[in-house]
Amino acid sequence: MTPFLIVTAVALALLLVFEVRAFEPGVWATKPIASAGFVATAIAAGALSTAHGWPLLAAFVLSLAGDVLLIPRSPGPLKAGMGTFLAAHVAFGAAFVVRGVDWAWTAAGLVLSGGFAGVFVWWLRGRVPEDLRVPVHAYAAALALMVALAAGTFGARGGWMLLAGAAAFYLSDLSVARDRFVSPGPANKLWGLPLYYGAQLLLAASAG
Repeated sequence: MTPFLIVTAVALALLLVFEVRAFEPGVWATKPIASAGFVATAIAAGALSTAHGWPLLAAFVLSLAGDVLLIPRSPGPLKAGMGTFLAAHVAFGAAFVVRGVDWAWTAAGLVLSGGFAGVFVWWLRGRVPEDLRVPVHAYAAALALMVALAAGTFGARGGWMLLAGAAAFYLSDLSVARDRFVSPGPANKLWGLPLYYGAQLLLAASAG
């Protein structure tokens, strides 16, 4: 598992350099490698040998596809990327249910994550193009449910990495939204990408 962590870390470091320099060929070269690292980490952690590991692996593959789709800044790939990540969150949620959830913890988590999602949508009001409002709202709802189910799994089975990974994933999406709809710039990537890849690696390490 460690070699794949190193691959992701090195590719991420290079990706950040290319993002700051706005060198798109470098982003195309490094982002898929960084994302493939968390897919490989999940496999190395034992995703193929557990019932919950299979939907987790599907979520990581969908995330990799979403990462690639979000490299261009045009609306078409953005919609496709959001759809792919929405599917990834559904797969994450399915994995948490398969692993086992405490529904009281899930309900409490949904109060928190749903409230945060409401603030998130309010923050973006007037900034999201009309044709993207429904996809953005659907994505925010799926993300909130995914985090709530992660809380439910933590309540039922323990495992801080899974809950921390889900929460960090949630927070990393703030940087994506800010970059796309509020204030574009490399500063968003400098904190958002490390948080995102850290989240994915935490989730991948819990796949076994």
